[in-house]
Amino acid sequence: MYVRTTEVRGDPAGIDDGLRIVREEVFPAVTGMDGCVGMSMLVDRESGRCVATTAWQSHDAMMASADGVLPLRERAVQALGSTGGGDVHEWESAVVHRDHATPDGACARLTWLSGGQDMVDRCIDLYRLVILPQLQEMDGFCSASLMVDREAGRAVGTTAFDSMGAVMAAREATARIRERVVGELGATVDGIDEMEIAFAHLHVPEMA
Repeated sequence: MYVRTTEVRGDPAGIDDGLRIVREEVFPAVTGMDGCVGMSMLVDRESGRCVATTAWQSHDAMMASADGVLPLRERAVQALGSTGGGDVHEWESAVVHRDHATPDGACARLTWLSGGQDMVDRCIDLYRLVILPQLQEMDGFCSASLMVDREAGRAVGTTAFDSMGAVMAAREATARIRERVVGELGATVDGIDEMEIAFAHLHVPEMA
């Protein structure tokens, strides 16, 4: 499975209009493309930061969709009040585990890492063997996933919780896990986001 993410810094006042465009126009169009298995959108209503994700059955399907999704992306970016085109990145979906579906009000923590190309396989192993079992024990845990870019030596882990309160309650525990893993990998933390799961229709199969 493969994933394309688009990161946008929009106008906080435009979040709801952007979400409406995603639901009514972008989602039906992109999920009608060959090989698409869903879409999600995470938002930070204070900063205007948004991360839209589309999932694809194969790398070929993701690449074949590039021209078709371009006008849809431009439409959504404009509705969100962003003056840029968005930061687009393509990933391999390495680990996916769901405990239960995300309810209304669910939120997520995203941790972005970078390192050498030899970091990626070790990162996947640590995520499966060390990180995921601990995340599953946290109150409010819904699901977790890891996406990797082997060529760039990058990874992003996403953990979904039932609420922002659960995200906040897990901060200390996840920070301890992150410190240990980053030290073992020799990786750099490029960013940590805590965001509302505003739209969740990804149908990526279990890959734990």
